[in-house]
Order: sequence, then structure tokens, then C-alpha cells
Amino acid sequence: MRKITNEELHRPSVEEFAAMDKMPVVVVLDNVRSMQNVGAFFRTGDAFAVERMLLCGITATPPARDIHKTALGAEQTVAWSYHATTLEAVEQLRTEGYTLLAIEQVEGAVMLDQLEVDPTKRYALIFGNEVMGVDQAVVDRCDGAIEIPQIGTKHSINVSVSGGVVLWEIFKQLN
Repeated sequence: MRKITNEELHRPSVEEFAAMDKMPVVVVLDNVRSMQNVGAFFRTGDAFAVERMLLCGITATPPARDIHKTALGAEQTVAWSYHATTLEAVEQLRTEGYTLLAIEQVEGAVMLDQLEVDPTKRYALIFGNEVMGVDQAVVDRCDGAIEIPQIGTKHSINVSVSGGVVLWEIFKQLN
């Protein structure tokens, strides 16, 4: 096996990325405190071509050195906006016709391996704070929730890792 060079990957330019079709998914970060996690979400959002990201509450926004260090420039390709509260953001998304899904361990959550993505819908995925998760008031406004099945002792996955796991599953089903 030979590693593929960057040139062989045929990466789109920033302009080409902006013009390309996006996965019908918006990522909402509910008070994510770590800039490295925010940067990782930008990088994953770029990899799977999400529509945009909504950064809410205490979630840091670009430009920021620690976001850039992890995002590797994806904060310049993935569209984003800041919202003072996550409730404000999800209400806006609801009026835009998105199906709101909290990524959280809650009663009635669909296990990720049982999720069936409807290709005719647009989704907003809400990821929560590293300690407190998605705020209960936000969960209350969601149409449903997704839980990542786990069998270890922690039943906890880093929020940006959770983002990669969930976005990959949705990307896989839509493609």
C-alpha cells in the first residue's frame, strides 16, 4: 500500500466547497466549552459537508487560535453563525423546517444503530456541553433524540467524537 498524496485527494478549493451541495444537516453546539471541540466540529463538518453550524451560548467562535489549531482552516469553509442562546437557535431552525434532534441520553431516544434518516427532511443535530449535555429546555423543544449505543463503564463519549460518529451515520445513509 502507498499513502495517497494531498494532490491525489482532489480537495475542493474554498470557493468550490462553498458552491457544492451540502448534506441537509445543521450542527448546533449548545454551550460547548472547549475550543478544541469546536475546532473538531468544524473539521468534521467540512469532511461531511454540513450546511452550517450554529454556535450558541458560551461556545467560542472564530477567529480563535485554539479553534484554528484543531479545525485546520475548516472554520473558513463551514458556514456558521453565533446565537446568544440555544433556544433562540432551535426556534429559528424550527421555523426553517428542520427536524430537531438532540444527541443525548434521554427517555425515548432512538439508538443510532436504529436510526432511519429520511432523505426528504432537513435535520438540526444539537450537541451539548461536555459536562451537562444538551440543556433540558432545549431537549424539550426537540422533535426527538439520538443516543449512541455504548457498553463501557462511562457511557460518555467526548462531544466532538460523538459528532463524528453521528455525522458519519447520517452521511452514510444519505449517500
